[in-house]
Amino acid sequence: MANVVSRLYADEGAAKQLKGIYAICSAHPWVLAAAMKQALADGTPLLIESTSNQVDQFGGYTGMKPADFVRFVHLIADRVGLPRTRLILGGDHLGPNAWRSLPAEEAMQRAEALIDAYVSAGFSKIHLDTSMSCGDDPVRLSDDVVAARASRLCAIAEAAAEREGIGQKPVYIIGTEVPVPGGAAEELETVEVTSHDAALDTVAVHRNAWRERHLDDAWQRVIALVVQPGVEFDHTKVVDYKPELATRLSSVLNELPGMVFEAHSTDYQTPEALTALVRDGFAILKVGPGVTFALREALYALADIENELIVPDARSHLREVVEKVMLAKPGNWE
Repeated sequence: MANVVSRLYADEGAAKQLKGIYAICSAHPWVLAAAMKQALADGTPLLIESTSNQVDQFGGYTGMKPADFVRFVHLIADRVGLPRTRLILGGDHLGPNAWRSLPAEEAMQRAEALIDAYVSAGFSKIHLDTSMSCGDDPVRLSDDVVAARASRLCAIAEAAAEREGIGQKPVYIIGTEVPVPGGAAEELETVEVTSHDAALDTVAVHRNAWRERHLDDAWQRVIALVVQPGVEFDHTKVVDYKPELATRLSSVLNELPGMVFEAHSTDYQTPEALTALVRDGFAILKVGPGVTFALREALYALADIENELIVPDARSHLREVVEKVMLAKPGNWE
């Protein structure tokens, strides 16, 4: 992963031009296969990430543990013909998110086991997300607490890599202004962009936390900072990227050599907006619900064609089946 990240900066004469990579955050086999075919066509590596609620040491909502997910992705890649060496596997929102109702220490112990399982399974890009409050925490955590917990998890990751004899140790993503997995649950009108000073403060407090745990070598592999560039989506609309609002934030990268921004919830942004995001330093773009939504649109379009060409008794009745299943099992979407 470190080699791939170094390629995010392409030398062009005397200037360096920032390039970007997208992260497919999905566990749907058809989505992953389509992404792999796109990577083959483009001649690029493919970054696939699983979130902490999808895949964990207990199975997550997919029923897969980290090692299971690795095998799952590898089997699809082998079938599609994408070399495994072109795959980058990442863990998204790794921390106590799934156990927020528990006391903080108990939640963090589970998060440690989660990190250990991910790194041991071969995930090389680790997003350390300890931004959420747990059962006995105040409503909002200070940056110091978030950073201390993140460094604690980084130490677990480093120990796991050492124990497993992993030659190329993981790279890390940090940040305290982290959108919730899967998009906002509340209706949004606008999203506040991370301030220039807040971004620098976040890096500084994490740097100190890493230093206190003697993780200086691991700090050299902190490659990106999660910030809010002003993009998000909720159940009914999309907040589009406005470059003029993120100009001051983008300038932070001039003070952070070797680091880029990671932007979450970039689903449904226009091609022009995605291009502008990469240009402005948001070199890692996370998508998940958007690609699954695109699959659903394609399948429904095929069902519409079917209704025109196929006699009723021979149709799939896909729309009706999906509606029936959703009403029978509302817990996964309500």
